[in-house]
Amino acid sequence: MDTRSLGMGTATMPAENKQGPLTETAYYVLLALHTPLHGYGVMQLVDEMSSGRVNLGAGTLYGSLTTLAERGWITPVAGVAGDRKKEYVITDAGRRVVAVELERLEELRRNGHRITKGEPR
Repeated sequence: MDTRSLGMGTATMPAENKQGPLTETAYYVLLALHTPLHGYGVMQLVDEMSSGRVNLGAGTLYGSLTTLAERGWITPVAGVAGDRKKEYVITDAGRRVVAVELERLEELRRNGHRITKGEPR
């Protein structure tokens, strides 16, 4: 086992899974950016998807956007000259990251249900 961190969370995971677990913020931002959006649009969509439970502040959001872009998981969309609102969209690499995270979360859910219902290992 190898401990990996991308500044988005840490866990002891098999070395072939270089991603590591995502923070809830990173996960929701990546989901939101399956459609190109600017920062305020991401904030609104994450609020809606989480039924108001996840409320992203501007600093948190823009820090996450910067980190996700540096990792190649999102990319800016070419905009109109002079437009101050920068839109982002998820990349193919970002889609793969989300797919791996969904598998990890599904495993957590399955094991949680199995254990809490008293099912054998």
